[in-house]
Amino acid sequence: MKDFEEKLFSLLCDHNGLVSMDRFNNLLEETGLRGTDFRLKETMTKFRAVLERQLHNENELRGLVDKETFLDCVLDNIVVISKALTSQFVIPEFKPFTDIIDKIYESCKENDRGQPAQYIPQLARGNPEHWGVSVCTVDGQRYDLGDTNIQFCLQSVVKPLNYALTLNDLSPEVVHKYVGQEPSGRSFNELTLDYQHKPHNPMINAGAIVISSLLKKGLVIADRFDYTRKNDEPDLRYVEKAMDELRRLAGQEHVSFNNSVYLSERATADRNFALGYYMRENNCFPPEARSVKILDLLTFKYAIIYFVDQETLGTLCSIEVTAQSGAVIAATLANGGICPTTGDNVLDPQAVQNTLSLMHSCGMYDYSGQFAFKVGLPAKSGVAGGVMLVIPNVMGIFTWSPPLDQWGNSSRGVQFCEELVENFNFHNYDNLRHTNKKYDPRGRAVESKAQDVVSLLFSAYNGDVTAMRRYALLGMDMSLADYDGRTALHLGAAEGHESIVRFLLEKCGVNAHLKDRWDFTAYDDAKRFKHEDIAKLLKEYM
Repeated sequence: MKDFEEKLFSLLCDHNGLVSMDRFNNLLEETGLRGTDFRLKETMTKFRAVLERQLHNENELRGLVDKETFLDCVLDNIVVISKALTSQFVIPEFKPFTDIIDKIYESCKENDRGQPAQYIPQLARGNPEHWGVSVCTVDGQRYDLGDTNIQFCLQSVVKPLNYALTLNDLSPEVVHKYVGQEPSGRSFNELTLDYQHKPHNPMINAGAIVISSLLKKGLVIADRFDYTRKNDEPDLRYVEKAMDELRRLAGQEHVSFNNSVYLSERATADRNFALGYYMRENNCFPPEARSVKILDLLTFKYAIIYFVDQETLGTLCSIEVTAQSGAVIAATLANGGICPTTGDNVLDPQAVQNTLSLMHSCGMYDYSGQFAFKVGLPAKSGVAGGVMLVIPNVMGIFTWSPPLDQWGNSSRGVQFCEELVENFNFHNYDNLRHTNKKYDPRGRAVESKAQDVVSLLFSAYNGDVTAMRRYALLGMDMSLADYDGRTALHLGAAEGHESIVRFLLEKCGVNAHLKDRWDFTAYDDAKRFKHEDIAKLLKEYM
């Protein structure tokens, strides 16, 4: 890694041997890394300390560091820095990917169909103009568009998380003694059971209620369902403990509790109370949970989820996230249960596999079949307007927009998912032979020498110094020529891109005397196309 640090400094430094901290940070952001990433903690802490010192010393140049300081700052985090700057993340060319995401976002923004959920007063007040999309890859690359910092309730999006955490404590065999795995074909809150007298799956209300009864099944009722109320408000001491589990899934990003939504949910929970009694009558609950006293807990509206830590039960109603924290949760599922932004191993891989399987078949209410057909990816929606989309081994995406379609899914969220797979080969069956080829953002732009030449010359033609720098860090031969002997230096000179010519000469040491098949040098091209400043620069190196 020492060689990489030295090479990185030489490519970034100016003629005074100094590197701009802002420029370095911008380079990382272009790869999808944020300065707040835990893997950059030491580097960013040291940079802040340097800047603080410079602000108090008038004799120092602010925002610039010399070689010794730069190397000291990046040393602790050089592994992730090198992966980012040499395109080794799951989305190696992040900018082209996000450019397409931008277009899809703007396309969906024009969608004004539907209205916010009307049957819960707090949700009915949602602003129909709100629209946010947040992306988090399994390598922690982040991208946000629109209203991604506004808090909203998870609602039904909490169901797969409830299920996954239950599977994490119990085996699938135990869990599915009490709840099925099949799509119901009925409304999400209908009073119906399958042929074995079990809820059809954990993604409908009946299934979610039973799953809640199974969390920490080995504990006694009092320990699992102890819930203190004062003036009809939950004891937030327990809630805070309970939310620790969800915060782990979200990489310690925003997770909160909305008591007003909780009260709205409870006031309109008649159907879920009915479901609870109906299932008790049919012996759907485990023996230790068949108590009238816990029906009040089991049958709140489907925004409810229960988490249990080592000693205390916390009851969470109306969990709030942002699109940003929701994207990290989705990425944790995409990453097999390991949070990509913290490295925390939250869920067992088998629990994630089973959860994604049911999200794929049952996650989008009565639109689940159509969604599986068109999008081909596991997802879960909620009536607050959230859609959590998981692209296994690649990324998680969370969209939020309150207006709902006829099935209770976010109109903009569904459109975004469908347009996503129209542009990228993310559909589960896009990898079949002889299918129409779509753009695969997981592919490296540089995969062969022929592709190296095309990429290098194309970047030089467009004056893309960022791409040229990336190729240099990858160890590419910056003097590569095409069939006609044309090099990046020739194209940079011919197109008048002084930044390209200067980078190739000063940073890469490209030979200024290289000739194409017609015996033209880069200097000859600069003269022919009347770029006198570039010709003068090239002359100095000849």
